[in-house]
Amino acid sequence: MRPIWSGAISFGLVTVMCKVWPATESHDVAFRQIHLADGGRVRVRKVCELDGQEVSAAEIGRGYETATAVIPITDQDLDAMPVATARTIELAGFLPAASIDPVQIGTAYYLSPDGPTAQKPYVLLRKALERSSRVAVARYSMRNRERLGLLRVVGDVIALHQMRWPDEIRAADAVPAPAAVDVTNEEIDAAVELAAALSSGGFELAQQRDAYRDAVEEVIAAKEAGHRIEPAAEPLTAGKVVDLMAALKQSVQDAQAARSENVAPADVHDLPTGKKAAKKAAKRTPAKSVPGATKKAVTKRKPRSA
Repeated sequence: MRPIWSGAISFGLVTVMCKVWPATESHDVAFRQIHLADGGRVRVRKVCELDGQEVSAAEIGRGYETATAVIPITDQDLDAMPVATARTIELAGFLPAASIDPVQIGTAYYLSPDGPTAQKPYVLLRKALERSSRVAVARYSMRNRERLGLLRVVGDVIALHQMRWPDEIRAADAVPAPAAVDVTNEEIDAAVELAAALSSGGFELAQQRDAYRDAVEEVIAAKEAGHRIEPAAEPLTAGKVVDLMAALKQSVQDAQAARSENVAPADVHDLPTGKKAAKKAAKRTPAKSVPGATKKAVTKRKPRSA
């Protein structure tokens, strides 16, 4: 893993040289686009619309399109801008963590001190954040734009969370609200009891897995070995009127029972194949997860957006 940015944290007259590291990683299954007729790889080529020639990455720059022209913007133009946060994470203020709307929080990074002289001011800032029980709101520039950030303590390091600007948050009242309905105290109590049942048994966020990714890897491994997986059950449909209290009580019972049960694996069946294909498939056994399968997997589109 490599740092993606280096600069300084500006804390009043105190400067902390630091490096920024990615705090997350993607485990999505990567698909390729193919030609359905023959399975050939479909590639995207960048072509100049004026001369029709394919261009390489070294020949591509950036430009801003106006009503009359496209204005070229170079890296030198951006580096020369008079922005104080170009190489600095500038602390603007401190707030209680509970006052930050989670909708505003985005990508996370870790900050590390850069060099021996940065060790003490880094630890000082970390301990100040811990003792104040607050988070720091900062401004910094990364990837060709100034951003709003949030600094908080995670273990022995400081985390930087990219934040959306206030004017980028859409008002919740733009979404249709539910109709005015009466909810009884008994129904609320039953819903709270269901929440307690789902939380019992030592629920841990760290144990949660991406079931969709696991299922995709099973499909890849099964098809590679000449098998198929039975289709999933039909999804629930809206419109069915139910007794809400009865549904809540049954859900509580189901949640309590599910804590001690294991879900059985999906049934796998042979696909109809010829003699040669059958002999080849008989020598191979589908695995639940294939580490290299993501390089071979192909489809017309991505299963989800990143």
